[in-house]
Amino acid sequence: MYEAGEILSRRGLLDAENLEKLRSQSLQGGELLNAAIRQGMVDEEAALRALGEELGMDFVDLRNAEVDVDLVKDFPQKLIYRHSLFPLERFNGSMRLATADPLDVYALDEASAATGLTIIPVLAERNEIARLTKKHLGVGSETVEGLIAARAEDEDIQLLEDLETDGSELSEMAQEASVVRLVNEILVEAIDSRASDVHIESQSKGLVIRYRIDGILHIQPVPPEINRFQAAIISRLKIMARLNIAEKRLPQDGRIKLKVHGREIDIRLSVIPMIHGESLVMRILDKGAMKFDLQGLGMDPRTYHIFSQLIRLPHGIILVTGPTGSGKTTTLYSSLLEIRSPENKIITTEDPVEYQLDGINQIQVHAKIGLTFAASLRSILRHDPDIVLVGEIRDQETAENAIQASLTGHLVFSTLHTNDAAGAFTRIVDMGIEPFLVSSTVEGIMAQRLVRRLCPHCKLAYTPKTEDIPSDFPWEDLAGQPLYQAVGCRVCRNVGYSGRMGIYELLVTNEEIKTLAHDRVSTWEIKQAALKAGMQTLRMDAWRKAIAGSTSVDEVIRVTKGDRIA
Repeated sequence: MYEAGEILSRRGLLDAENLEKLRSQSLQGGELLNAAIRQGMVDEEAALRALGEELGMDFVDLRNAEVDVDLVKDFPQKLIYRHSLFPLERFNGSMRLATADPLDVYALDEASAATGLTIIPVLAERNEIARLTKKHLGVGSETVEGLIAARAEDEDIQLLEDLETDGSELSEMAQEASVVRLVNEILVEAIDSRASDVHIESQSKGLVIRYRIDGILHIQPVPPEINRFQAAIISRLKIMARLNIAEKRLPQDGRIKLKVHGREIDIRLSVIPMIHGESLVMRILDKGAMKFDLQGLGMDPRTYHIFSQLIRLPHGIILVTGPTGSGKTTTLYSSLLEIRSPENKIITTEDPVEYQLDGINQIQVHAKIGLTFAASLRSILRHDPDIVLVGEIRDQETAENAIQASLTGHLVFSTLHTNDAAGAFTRIVDMGIEPFLVSSTVEGIMAQRLVRRLCPHCKLAYTPKTEDIPSDFPWEDLAGQPLYQAVGCRVCRNVGYSGRMGIYELLVTNEEIKTLAHDRVSTWEIKQAALKAGMQTLRMDAWRKAIAGSTSVDEVIRVTKGDRIA
């Protein structure tokens, strides 16, 4: 009888003190091995290689393994989930079967009996087996089959608010343990994948689940059987968001508060009826993972220096522009936290309040009861603030109140939806604001976008060819250095990118620009004046980040337009 602890100890991988600690918990065999790995006492790959040498089993790296898809479909799924097994190939009446527990002989015997094949076990890391399982069988497939009892992972997700149900048949179906686990699996997988949004779409062939990771949508494999649970999944999420599950004709919006892996997660749920059924989009706000650090957003030192001076002005308007999902809220929150102090009072009015900030007074807009940006801003000024954040300038009334606040000695932050910094002047004037008021109050405009960072583990250096690069690329800045392109590896889930960073275009309102804005000149003329004053465009900043090896040429082309320079 082989004993995992003895083997690991003899091989010098597990010291006597830790071995005794594990044995004191009455752990043996695979349980002892898993506990040692989970508690960081041994490296999993090193432990499996050592056990494999003792037991005559090979260790395989599943990152490069070729999988027989038909074999996976035919193999009993209950064995995959119950014993963490994965079939790799079949030949001459035998099957190579990956396992994370070399001492679980019962599981191997059960696989042999179920398939009628001779089992040749090979060792592989447990999380790699789980990755292949999700890739080939789909997220939540174990719950669809109802094959295992609730696992420890299920305890990692908990609702922070009590649920209310109406006792209907659909409501009861949505509360079944298998449906609850399936929805939990979808949410946990999304959070672990760093997804910002989850799209659950009802289409003619059934449910399609997509995660938006680093701004790009990725289809999540799901088993075909999930379509039988379509109504229950949607109802479960609507119940969690306190929505009306009987209403399937009108759009609904709700909010789910969770705690996952000990972190508070806020989910904004939007439900819209489509022709094939209701479709859901969930925006995931991971409070524990967010860091509001102005210096860490990706601004170059010059841009950061100028912007940090702007946000410390005694009065005026600072605008951050860009499309939805371009990081405007992160920039504004980071700015407020940088200038926050006991000596000044900061009040925000937002729709919605995405993150709660200590030391800052935040107001949630409720348009249905008349608490709009404009109405809340009028009330805010009676509370003697020094700094005000208006979530978005959407209409003339909000713009007028923001300008009035800046004229009465307040520093006002807000956002606009424009493609570049210079377009903000035209946008506000188009709302009906007098140009002289805009030119005298707007002190600076920051346009921004997000580009994906190249994965540092797999990015590949190459020498670019002139014909493969857009004509506005600054070759003089490259100075013979290589550029980098995306490849893909296990760390980045074979995408080639990991995380995002900002690119910025900061326009500071000087006297010439004030005059141009007052005279209602075109956006293009204002942009030329800003460039002459030293502004770098979004495209220029993106090229600098590509030259520095932070992002790729493909990503710059995807996110930005070429500059039309006079």
